[in-house]
Amino acid sequence: MRLSVDLGLCQGHQECLAEAPELFGFDDDTDQVVVRVPEPAADQLGAARAAVKYCPAFALSLED
Repeated sequence: MRLSVDLGLCQGHQECLAEAPELFGFDDDTDQVVVRVPEPAADQLGAARAAVKYCPAFALSLED
């Protein structure tokens, strides 16, 4: 599974950091999320799915 962010949609709400802090970082200069782990391990997929689900800007995706 591949985790990605559409920086054109990201509004810097940081909900992904609340759901999966081990997978995401935040760039204070651009006010946008940074994907730290683009290919989450099996035990991280639940947190990755929650981050995608709760992103208010629909900027995250998790694809095969």
